[in-house]
Amino acid sequence: MSDDIDIDTKDLKRRMEGALASLRTEFGSLRTGRASAAMVEPIHVEAYGQMTPVNQVGTVNVPEPRMVTINVWDKSMVGKVEKAIRESGLGINPQTNGTIIMLPIPELNEERRRELTKVAAQYAEHARVAIRNVRRDGMDQLKKAKAAGMSEDEHKLWSEEVQELTDKYITRVDEALETKQEEIMQV
Repeated sequence: MSDDIDIDTKDLKRRMEGALASLRTEFGSLRTGRASAAMVEPIHVEAYGQMTPVNQVGTVNVPEPRMVTINVWDKSMVGKVEKAIRESGLGINPQTNGTIIMLPIPELNEERRRELTKVAAQYAEHARVAIRNVRRDGMDQLKKAKAAGMSEDEHKLWSEEVQELTDKYITRVDEALETKQEEIMQV
């Protein structure tokens, strides 16, 4: 392989790993019938003139398996946090007790479980698209390198390596999706 032409596969790997990490974070926010502090991570609240994550306006705790509590630090923010939770699409009805907002996690019914598996599939598809975009960037680098004098054989070798990397990460996304869907459907 040429010394002067190099495709940064480490950068491609890092970016694909980032897409996978993002997927895991999104999966963590999906309700599976058990309480998790990660459920409220995607919720943002209008605080002090800007959108702020809920975990930056209060302390998120999981005191029991089917309850999440948020102890809001600023009393004036309690109503805004409660409204953000209601509008988040989590399907949870918050209960307020002073500055503490309690989120009782109801048992999931079959219909809601199926909806959540579809949402998980959408998250996985977004991750696949992100990985394919990284692949496209790698292939664009290869085109430029070929125009700069990379041999046909080297181009083919690098193309196969980028495709192999892409396939590996797509498989990991599919495995993560399958695991999450099994977890959601488990009663």
